[in-house]
Amino acid sequence: MDKLLLRGGEVYQAGRFVRADVLCADGRIAAVAPGLCADDARTIDVTGLRVAPGFIDAHTHGAAGVDVNAADADGLRRIAAFFASQGTTAFCASVLTDTEETTRRCLSGIRTVMGDRGRGAQLLGAHLEGPFLAGAYKGAMPEYLLREGDVSLLRRYQSEFPGVIRYITVSPEVPGVPEMIAQIAEDLVVAIGHSGADYDTAWRAIRSGARCITHTFNAMRLFHQHEPAIMGAALESDCFCEAICDGRHLHPGTVRMLLKCKGWDRVMAVTDSIMAAGLPDGEYKLGVNDVVVVDGDAKLATTGVRAGSTLTTGQALVNLVRFTGHPVEDVIPLLTRNPARALRLAHKGELLPGMDADMVVLGARLNVLRTIAGGMSVYEVEEKSSL
Repeated sequence: MDKLLLRGGEVYQAGRFVRADVLCADGRIAAVAPGLCADDARTIDVTGLRVAPGFIDAHTHGAAGVDVNAADADGLRRIAAFFASQGTTAFCASVLTDTEETTRRCLSGIRTVMGDRGRGAQLLGAHLEGPFLAGAYKGAMPEYLLREGDVSLLRRYQSEFPGVIRYITVSPEVPGVPEMIAQIAEDLVVAIGHSGADYDTAWRAIRSGARCITHTFNAMRLFHQHEPAIMGAALESDCFCEAICDGRHLHPGTVRMLLKCKGWDRVMAVTDSIMAAGLPDGEYKLGVNDVVVVDGDAKLATTGVRAGSTLTTGQALVNLVRFTGHPVEDVIPLLTRNPARALRLAHKGELLPGMDADMVVLGARLNVLRTIAGGMSVYEVEEKSSL
């Protein structure tokens, strides 16, 4: 039995940090308590450091020079390794609207890497952002590749790549999509976004099984007192709301308002990062699009429309503490428990016996010092000055 013991840390449980050791066995948490002993376990001393659940990123298009739409298996592994350095222990690879051929190639590569263990963050599966989206709110989506709802196409993908697609974003006003949501919501996590849907249409989608809102406030029709639109349904419902907390997609006041409206248990921080995450300003790709990054802000080269972000989960944690003025104890669920519940990940998001042994060790400045995924150390800082 493969065992790992983290000794002496301040462990995040029930919304606060408590002094405890964490024993992991065969990829799961076996026990959380002070004074644990296991002679046959590899022991890591984390005295004085904070141990939190690993971060989960439900929506990302790449990092470290790799675009998901262009990535092979090795490219996806580079993304996973980089994400581990940011405290991410699990993520969905977001496939931007593309051709059927490219989408199938993406799903094939994702399927290959989903079985990896110990190389970086765990790849949970694919997030299909499209192609069943509204052209009027396309954002960075190539309009010529958008299409009406087609459950038969999605089922073909699922048949060819069983278990690979976990999450999908659709626009509820697109013909065929409302019927599609009702058919797929049992076996896929459905989000609505890139949408100008009116209030009633959005609510019908939610009642049919949509449980998430894609990058809330961005690429969607906003609230009006006479026409609440999809934004009103997003705020009023119990849906989980994605939030890109880079300070560009959402003003800090907007983040605070979202948390006030939704509650801290219904907002999930995502990066929506592109291949430029972790790299300097320059020219990059997002699917078929050319993207220019200036001062860390990614925009389409042709129109100047914002195109994803260069955000990481580690930076999102720091930003959220700063934006909200709340202690890190309040913020952690936005990157851990909430996305786990949104994605129906029953064994992730909390440090409890029986849960996956996914953890991040944080320094005094909330900097990531070590990341553990499935009970295996997949990243660690070597320089003692980083403590």
